[in-house]
Formats: sequence, structure tokens, C-alpha cells
Amino acid sequence: MANDYEGFKKNVYALTSIDLNSYKERQMKRRIDTLIAKNKYPGYDEYIAAIKKDKALFEEFVNYLTINVSEFYRNPEQWKILESDVFPELVKKYGSGVRIWSAACSTGDEPYSLAMLLSKFMPLNKIKIIATDIDEQVLDKARMGLYRGQSLNALPDEFKTKYFTKVGDNSFQIKDEVKKCVEFKKHNLLKDPYPTRLNLIVCRNVVIYFTEEAKDGIYRKFYDSLVPGGTLFVGSTEQIVNYRDLGFTSSRSFFYKKNE
Repeated sequence: MANDYEGFKKNVYALTSIDLNSYKERQMKRRIDTLIAKNKYPGYDEYIAAIKKDKALFEEFVNYLTINVSEFYRNPEQWKILESDVFPELVKKYGSGVRIWSAACSTGDEPYSLAMLLSKFMPLNKIKIIATDIDEQVLDKARMGLYRGQSLNALPDEFKTKYFTKVGDNSFQIKDEVKKCVEFKKHNLLKDPYPTRLNLIVCRNVVIYFTEEAKDGIYRKFYDSLVPGGTLFVGSTEQIVNYRDLGFTSSRSFFYKKNE
């Protein structure tokens, strides 16, 4: 494609604070080239000029860039470990003071799942979860809390019945009592300060899109954000190969505990 991708990356950073240098270049460039061609722009310069002026085009770009794939209770077997091992230990140790961060939370399926599961151990009005994403558009969707039926396929029936209202043929609205448990904020994992004194960080299926260097930096910041004994829960496509070097122990796949 004509024009300069390096210049495009700088323009995107100035416009959005998204650093494309931290993403795998071949994969990300291919995605962007496809989007530019779909919108019939001849090159990067013309496209960046267009998204500066056109709000709908800009939102499409950010939404496309951030690769949102989400569902409630994704990989249910891992949520069973949260229920049987992780949450009981956290609640026993910290009570209603448990601090949880759902990082790169997309459309809210994950933090809402955390709140519903945690409600088996403490009252909903005691639960506070920080949920962040770089994409304002998905955060708006998360705050709205309206989901297609397919997103709820893996969710236990007890939660569907208790915490959702059916809207129309195939949409479900999450109840306000669950919404109030979650505070949604915009956050850039590569740039912004991280929350601190956390007992559990959930960040699943997002760092696979970053370079090894960026990944390592994120995991080190997660480590610093956790209290001693705190847990990092990652996605089923991710394994932290050097977790011992970072100061974690791991007794089961996808769960990493900061040394006490």
C-alpha cells in the first residue's frame, strides 16, 4: 500500500495513545490494510485524515484495532478453579476487602462474570471490581450491559435466571445490582499507571497480540500491582514461560501466584 506505515503509527499514537509498535507488525498491518481497503482509501495518509474528521470512522477503526472477542464464563473449567480454590482463599484472607482488576475487559462479560461468581461468597453490595479497556466504544457497551444470547452460552443457568432479564427474542439485560459492582475505566496497558494493592488480576487473551518485549513489561507491572500472595489469571491461549523469573509460582495452568 502507498504511503508510510511508520508515519501512520506515529499519527495513530498522537490520536489515540495506542502504540502500534508494541503489536506484532505483520499481523496488525494486515488488519489495518484490510480495513483501509474496505473503506476505499488509497493509503495511510488519506485514511488517517479521514478518521480525524469522521467520528463513526474513528470509532470503527478503534473497535477494529482492539480485537474484541468476549463471552461470559469463557473456558468454564477455569472458572471452576476460581470457584473452588481462588475465591474461597481470597475471601477467607481479605473478606469484603478483596481487590480485583479485570484488565482489557472488552464488553464487560468477564468482570460481570467475576461479580456473579463472587456473589456466591459475599453480598453483591460488598463487591467492587475495577474493569478497564483501551476502547471507549466497548466500555460503553459494557456499561449498557445488553448482550446477545450466544454470549451467555457457557454461563451457569443459576446466574442467567437470577441476574438477567430477557429483552426481545435473543437479548439479555444484566441487572443493575450486578452493574453496580463494576467500575469501568479507560486504560492503556502499554502506557497508563496500573492499579495497586490488588488480590486478583484477570487479563485473558489479549497479550497474545503483543511483542515478547511488551508482554514481559506487562507481566512485570502486573506483579508489582499484586499484593504478596495475589493471583494473576491469564487466558487459555497464554502461558507465562518465565513466570519463575518474574517472581510467580504456578500450581495449575493459567493461574500464577506472586510469592509471599
